[in-house]
Amino acid sequence: MRRDHRPYFLKKADQKFQKLYVKYYLRPHFEFLGKGANVMKPWNVEVFGSPIEIGDFATIIATSDNKVRFAVWSNFEGGGKIKIGKYSLICPGARITARLEITIGDNCMIASHAYITDSDWHGIYNRIDLGKSLPVRIKNNVWIGDSAIICKGVTIGDNSIIGAAAVVVDDVEENTVVAGNPAKVIKRLDSNEKFITRENWFSEPSKLSREFDEIDRMLLEKNTIVTWLRSIFFPTKGD
Repeated sequence: MRRDHRPYFLKKADQKFQKLYVKYYLRPHFEFLGKGANVMKPWNVEVFGSPIEIGDFATIIATSDNKVRFAVWSNFEGGGKIKIGKYSLICPGARITARLEITIGDNCMIASHAYITDSDWHGIYNRIDLGKSLPVRIKNNVWIGDSAIICKGVTIGDNSIIGAAAVVVDDVEENTVVAGNPAKVIKRLDSNEKFITRENWFSEPSKLSREFDEIDRMLLEKNTIVTWLRSIFFPTKGD
């Protein structure tokens, strides 16, 4: 489908259902899920173990073929934890798995299929051992690219960017762009340049919500139940 053929009222009903699903079925799995959370297709978000915390105004996008997974290995004394700050963006297929501790700051963006882990999960010589584990710390306003892997013990500084498919095994300084396997520095960001973060976008959440609603009304105003059903069962070129 090139566009949404649903009538406006049907899209709003779907969004309300998803919010109710988050409230009654997804939120209880988290130690904390902040206000303003927008979870798209929440039944495709998988949560294993605890504690897992996500701050206010998080956006989580999941699909049936690219589920978002949060997992904490909590089956031993002093088990792990995941803590993600405010205004986070987590895209389809992202996986965050902790044995000890993964901490992600505010305004971070995690692209599709990114993987963050604080453990090897198997020993080099003892394959039934859980291997070495070291905490991962991702600071504020970090952008992790598509299919990037963040390995155990890594700290990533404020504002840094991790390139697509990068494998990060060493610390990344603030205001730095890294790429490759293993990831290497390819650029330094200008620390004097002003960063516009997701927090700026959510500075007036009620206004933002109204703006999105106005866009939906405009784009969907000509849609009807008949044209929506026709696009599903008898799609044509241009749908």
